[in-house]
Amino acid sequence: MAERVAPASRSGSWLDGYRLELRIRELGKVVALGDGIAWIEGLPSAAIDEILSFDEGSEALVFHLGRERIGAILLSQSERLAAGHPAHLTGKGLSVGVGDECLGRVIDPLGRALDGGPPLLTRRRRALEAPSPAITARDFVSRPLPSGNKIIDTMIPIGKGQRQLIIGDAGTGKSSLALDALIAQKGGEVLCVYVLISQKRSAVLACIETLRQAGVLDRCAIVVAEATTTPGLKFLAPFAGCALAEEWMWAGRDVLICYDDLTTHARAYRELSLLLRRPPGREAYPGDIFYLHSRLLERSTCLAARHGGGSMTALPIIETEQGEIASYIPTNLISITDGQIYLDPELHAQGFLPAVDITRSVSRIGGKAQQAAIKREAGRIKLDYLQFLELEVFTRFGSRLEAGVEAKIRRGQLLRELLKQERGSPLSPQAHLAWLLAYNEGLFDGLGGAELQAKLADVIAWASASGFSLAAGRELWLAALSSRFPGKGDEPPP
Repeated sequence: MAERVAPASRSGSWLDGYRLELRIRELGKVVALGDGIAWIEGLPSAAIDEILSFDEGSEALVFHLGRERIGAILLSQSERLAAGHPAHLTGKGLSVGVGDECLGRVIDPLGRALDGGPPLLTRRRRALEAPSPAITARDFVSRPLPSGNKIIDTMIPIGKGQRQLIIGDAGTGKSSLALDALIAQKGGEVLCVYVLISQKRSAVLACIETLRQAGVLDRCAIVVAEATTTPGLKFLAPFAGCALAEEWMWAGRDVLICYDDLTTHARAYRELSLLLRRPPGREAYPGDIFYLHSRLLERSTCLAARHGGGSMTALPIIETEQGEIASYIPTNLISITDGQIYLDPELHAQGFLPAVDITRSVSRIGGKAQQAAIKREAGRIKLDYLQFLELEVFTRFGSRLEAGVEAKIRRGQLLRELLKQERGSPLSPQAHLAWLLAYNEGLFDGLGGAELQAKLADVIAWASASGFSLAAGRELWLAALSSRFPGKGDEPPP
């Protein structure tokens, strides 16, 4: 019979390293539960943004520290969770899976798949809350980001690493403008992240289908916090999208991220703050509402070459009421961003689409990143168009005008027709240069209505398929364009 050896005599046994010592572990208890918030006592060592676990499997995120109890956002909640259940500290912060595995997927702010596909398995994770890049790690915005829109790419250009606000009333086409910008990245190297905050499921499905039909869904990661979800997940949605984009930015890649929209995000944060009994401020928003959006948008930038040279371009969307851009949240975001694109409901009602109001739209740094050829041709267009809008007012009085004024009004009316653009039809930089050249050289003069739109479509189709480089000489472009306008090639420009 084999001899049994005592465990203590075995070499390397766990008993050899066992030490009797006092172990202290905090044990909390849920004292109240409701509206996506859990109040917990007995966890004095809890830290902000630390994950709490409950015995029955639920999780929460510490969001408020009080003298006697803490308030936590419920991340997942089972039906068994109730007051009296124990709560434990995990020592972990909230993170989300990042990487190329997220492309083409629809996920929630916690990284869980919502598209019916397999669970999202990523190699890396990134914290939702992270400091913005240091000043020394940033570079100047110097590369253009095409939006595909005639007005934006010519008069309100956007550069890679810029933060450009899209602002306007409900129903003026803000989301359509952002979707067109995503579609315009088709065939390029720019990756896209689209964050939908408190949107109806029908609106979410419509956005996903639009991107799928355009053939760019495989270049996009979509983060969704539906209108029916808890305010905590709505609050976390833009930070989850930003973490996805940051992973690619620090890897040296270019990313475009759209937040649709930050008005509902601010409302979700206000709801959370009121539920957690924080002191309300102006319009019942908490006092740190400005810091909330500034720390989010400051993470979008253009990195210096020694840090990879990547960029994150942000297009936050904000909703106004009756065109009031001087209200609390819009003014906060206007002061944070590098410019705004204002969509006017009156222009939308008149059929001028996209309803971009050039008089109240500005890009503070995008002009330095605009392509040289387009910048040369679009140099005076914005000024001429603004002068036309002022002169057009006089035509309402029925007074006789000088010949020079009438010519400017006719040119302005022609430009207004050329600037109209259907949604879902972004243009290439070559197409922008082609129609700008044709307009500046007077090739469109005398055309109107269906004939003008048909000729414009012909020019755009030719430019997109011609393969001409923007660096090609102006004379080469003009010679090729003149062949599209028989009889007008030798006429002097107006």
